[in-house]
Amino acid sequence: MFVAENADVAASAAVGDGTKIWDLAQVRENATIGEDCIVGRGAYIGSGVTVGSNCKIQNQALVYEPAVLEDGVFIGPAVVLTNDTFPRAVNPDGTLKSAADWEPVGVVVRSGASIGARAVCVAPVVIGSWATVAAGAVVTRDVPDFALVAGVPARRIGWVGRAGIPLVQDAEGWVCPTTGERYRENDDKLEVVA
Repeated sequence: MFVAENADVAASAAVGDGTKIWDLAQVRENATIGEDCIVGRGAYIGSGVTVGSNCKIQNQALVYEPAVLEDGVFIGPAVVLTNDTFPRAVNPDGTLKSAADWEPVGVVVRSGASIGARAVCVAPVVIGSWATVAAGAVVTRDVPDFALVAGVPARRIGWVGRAGIPLVQDAEGWVCPTTGERYRENDDKLEVVA
């Protein structure tokens, strides 16, 4: 494990072997980061966040609790995973909100998914396995496995395979032009053909 001298990692955080945490990153209390991850410069990992193994969290990304990132997730530069559906600084009576005045909700990012630079995921949402969220998108609802979503709000504009390349449709279904892996679409869901 490598932690840059000016990174801030809480003593109660669990960090796996081979993980690198770079300059000015902050990993809060009770966060768990798996093996062989990269946490970029200035990234924030909130209290109790769970990050699987082989994840990349790029510079300035903000991963607020109670987010869960499964194995092999890519979080691009300046991505924000929110945790408050109805944010306010104050209560209706004008008093400053405290932790007791709201309940955080999280973003779940399934295995192999990628979220592009400056995208925002508004909790609570689930980003499906191997899905890709385009740079700058605003995700306000769940993203299916293998979906390619873009826009504000994000909408499905295609399908991607495990290689991250947009799939091409042919007479037999969908195929990855890079790997040749085949996929079948059924009821707006995609699955790998065995």
